[in-house]
Amino acid sequence: MKDEFAPWRAEYFSRTKSCECIFCDIAKNPQNDAENFVLFRAKNCFGVMNRYPYTLGEFMVIPYKHIDNIENLNLDIWLEISTIVQKGVAVLKKSLNASGVNIGMNLGAAAGAGIAEHIHYHLVPRWERDTNFITTIAYTRVHGVPFMQQYNSLKSEFQRLEREDPIFSK
Repeated sequence: MKDEFAPWRAEYFSRTKSCECIFCDIAKNPQNDAENFVLFRAKNCFGVMNRYPYTLGEFMVIPYKHIDNIENLNLDIWLEISTIVQKGVAVLKKSLNASGVNIGMNLGAAAGAGIAEHIHYHLVPRWERDTNFITTIAYTRVHGVPFMQQYNSLKSEFQRLEREDPIFSK
């Protein structure tokens, strides 16, 4: 077995874990939006760039409501989240020139949710042939664009949408 080293993940594993849900903390502290990489805030949900992404440009759509299941989520919240996921796909295609997008929600720890206590969607941009030889053979991902550049590009597009689209009104 070959071991791979991903030093950027060390920050994730060594961070001090708060007793509070990280998503609830972000939701309650809009003054920290820049340092938390918040992309937008809508009435019932917000978007955050994933600090530890599968692929750079990945972001999450998260309801303000702390809930661990979708079956008890208010329909208005669900519809807003779903609408914003749809718009998020367009943002990834436009801002990052993504050829495709994986969207998903892991419901519960057994399903692979890293933060199982608070539901959230992942939107993962994909590009033609982004599973190349280095990923296939060496189990290594190569990111060609810096994190902050992608964050700023996505943030800019969501700011434009916030001015034009009523779904983003708070």
